[in-house]
Amino acid sequence: MLKIVRYVLQDIIRSRIIIAYTLILLAASFGLFNLGGDVSKGLIGLLSLIMLVVPLVCLIFGTIHFYNSYEFIELLASQPLKRRTILLGEFLGVAGALCGALLLGIGLPVLLYAAGATGFTLLAVGVVLTLVFVALAFLGAVATRDKARGVGMAMLIWFYFALLHGGLMLLIMFAFEDYPLEKPTMAMIALNPIDLGRVVVLLQMDVSALMGYTGALMKDLLGTASGISSAAGILLLWILIPLGLALWIFRRKDL
Repeated sequence: MLKIVRYVLQDIIRSRIIIAYTLILLAASFGLFNLGGDVSKGLIGLLSLIMLVVPLVCLIFGTIHFYNSYEFIELLASQPLKRRTILLGEFLGVAGALCGALLLGIGLPVLLYAAGATGFTLLAVGVVLTLVFVALAFLGAVATRDKARGVGMAMLIWFYFALLHGGLMLLIMFAFEDYPLEKPTMAMIALNPIDLGRVVVLLQMDVSALMGYTGALMKDLLGTASGISSAAGILLLWILIPLGLALWIFRRKDL
């Protein structure tokens, strides 16, 4: 598996897309920290950037890479290698390259301007979201052989988690505003890794007071060590479940 990971990493690192992704993150991060002159504003801007850009890039890049590597995957499958080893090697290579780009593009400015608990939490959430959406990208690519359909599926996944899910939450909250919705709201947040990661970072920034009663509840549930551990466990499931499904489909798929 390590040889597959190393080969995939070496192939991706030379890609212009990864280089451009790193440089864009680096330029945007330095710009956000220097534009407002306030570290907290820079972190909020970075949070928005990570929540929108990172899932989109991971989904599109992961999906396209899988389809472009199909002949290489078929070659590996003809060798005495387990399919689990092949897919995990591809996943770790792609996720490792994207995590490296994130840590370089955002981690360096964070170390220079906001080397504290909030900055490191932001980086950790960015890395976890990278793993989550690469896993979702591989699940979609393994599930369908058609490249156009796979890319379209990736775009739909991003649209739902980044935009549609929040609108549905607001619709439900307005429709049932006369009922206690704090705990159902927490459940709906757990069903979206982007929202869950955003709440964890915002609570580290101690802005829950601006979020009303629901924000106070979130602080009570997620602001403690056990709450952070629970959120981390849910995010880990968001990695393991799609990756496990992708492995299950890939082992039974006719290449």
